[in-house]
Amino acid sequence: MKLNLTKVVNGCRLGKIQNLGKTGDHTMDIPGCLLYTKTGSAPHLTQHTLHNIHGVPAMAQLTLSSLAEHHEVFAEYKKGVGNFIGMPESLLYCSLHDPVSPCPSGYVTNKQALQPDWFQSLSDGEASCEEAISIKRARKSVDRTLLFLDSCLRLQEESEVLQKSSIIGVIEGGDVMEERLRSARETAKRPVSGFLLDGFQGNPTTLETRLQLLSLVTAELPEDKPRLICGVSRPDEVLECIERGVDLFESFFPYLVTERGCALTFNFDYQPNPEETLLQQNGIQEEIKYEDQIKKIKTTGCNQKMTSFEINLKEKKYREDFSPLVKECSCYCCKNHTRAYIHHLLVTNELLAGVLLMIHNFEHYFGFFHSIREALKSDTLAQLKELIRRQASGELGNTNLTLH
Repeated sequence: MKLNLTKVVNGCRLGKIQNLGKTGDHTMDIPGCLLYTKTGSAPHLTQHTLHNIHGVPAMAQLTLSSLAEHHEVFAEYKKGVGNFIGMPESLLYCSLHDPVSPCPSGYVTNKQALQPDWFQSLSDGEASCEEAISIKRARKSVDRTLLFLDSCLRLQEESEVLQKSSIIGVIEGGDVMEERLRSARETAKRPVSGFLLDGFQGNPTTLETRLQLLSLVTAELPEDKPRLICGVSRPDEVLECIERGVDLFESFFPYLVTERGCALTFNFDYQPNPEETLLQQNGIQEEIKYEDQIKKIKTTGCNQKMTSFEINLKEKKYREDFSPLVKECSCYCCKNHTRAYIHHLLVTNELLAGVLLMIHNFEHYFGFFHSIREALKSDTLAQLKELIRRQASGELGNTNLTLH
């Protein structure tokens, strides 16, 4: 595996991770995201449907919490989870935690049975930046995580199966700067293939503190290895982390939006069509205020606050709205169906609602990352960040501008 950076501007890293996979013939763009899966499949979607989505990431994220109960099946199968789930050519990263579900036990035996391309080392991840912790607790978190990493490295040497996989070391330490830096420095001394920044997810009110720590930590990491972050997936927070040297993100945000019965409609066209801009200024286009969007949506297995990046298609006002979710979006849902139809599917509890929303939300989110890379190439990331910031704060509302 080789990280080739083509551009670094104000901490933002643009490039490709090359020579990936057991055959070494895969590449992955950064900044980018991983494909979020449950039990090895994209939620609500078949493999055939997934292949019709534009911009699907090269690497899929398998979460131990959704696969551990099937350990005996994978162990008996012996060909690895990639072949078992019908993704033999895909890159697979096995993370310890699912951002939506808790993680069970059985780490080492599961990794050997799954045979992933990348896998996360064990860590003591209870210490996060969201709440203040004692120095003693942070030190213990780092010490345990380093011991776990050393054990994983030894096990990798002893296992013919795991020798073909790459270990991702985990950076811990909570909100204690000294321990965060020690974790970064000590992990960087080990023969890991990349770094996972854990514990930086949390309440938006602590974002500034977390970002300050993140800047200090990434400054200690080598430039030639990728940096992943877990639990951060909102568009505004993604951009903040990219400016601090983070390369890869999870893509669970589209899944949460889908489970709420919502559609991503935020605008990431930082160079909009002048005619569209004029229409918006004249008040012709629909504007949905941020204050009207922030409320809890009760859905099966997911009770999360709605964000300003989405619209709630369960609302009655969409009953006779025959426009697509996002104008000129190229996804199957927007090209073939309307908001009114999705509203009907949701209120009648049809399974097709989740399928169509997942198709759109994934494609919209993957398109956002493509827009980030294009903005970095053209030195216009500041414009994109300002556009996203204004939508996150409610200054623009959810403008639903046409995508180009």
